[in-house]
This record gives sequence, structure tokens and C-alpha cells, in this order.
Amino acid sequence: MSSTIETLRRMADDIARNFDAMAHENSALATADHIKAFWDPRMRDMIFADDHSLLSPVARQAIEHLQAGGNPSAQTRATKFNKVDEGGRSDAG
Repeated sequence: MSSTIETLRRMADDIARNFDAMAHENSALATADHIKAFWDPRMRDMIFADDHSLLSPVARQAIEHLQAGGNPSAQTRATKFNKVDEGGRSDAG
């Protein structure tokens, strides 16, 4: 059975892997954009407090970008839709 933080690490790495076709910088921004748009603030706080060296390079850059106060613009149509919907969605369910 995996812990919550292990699940969050896996999710961040899966999101980053989904954007692998983009250049590294763009994939990191797209990953940050997704996490910012869809993760519950408690999920973000947990991953911010975790050891970032355990993440893939793209996920690590995305988390560090957000933690430093970065505010990536919408990188995909999915997060543009979420902004229009304004209902607020999260990966938490």
C-alpha cells in the first residue's frame, strides 16, 4: 500500500510524462499549469514539503516553479477549459 506522498509523487511524474513530447521547459510549465489548475491546495502543500529529488526532472522543475511563486499561463486546452468552467476541479476526485 502506498502512502499519500508516494501517490502524489507518482501523479506528478505521470503528468510530466504525459507532456514528454514537448520541449523540457514547455513540459515543465505544462506540468506546473496542470498541478496549479487541478490539484487541491492541500495536495500542492504536501508535495511542496516533500523531497523534490525523488521526482523526475520535469516534475521537479514544475513543483519548484510553483513553490517559488511561478504562475504559468494555460499551457493546454484542458486548463483553459477549467478557467472558463470556474467550477473548480481537482485530481482529488
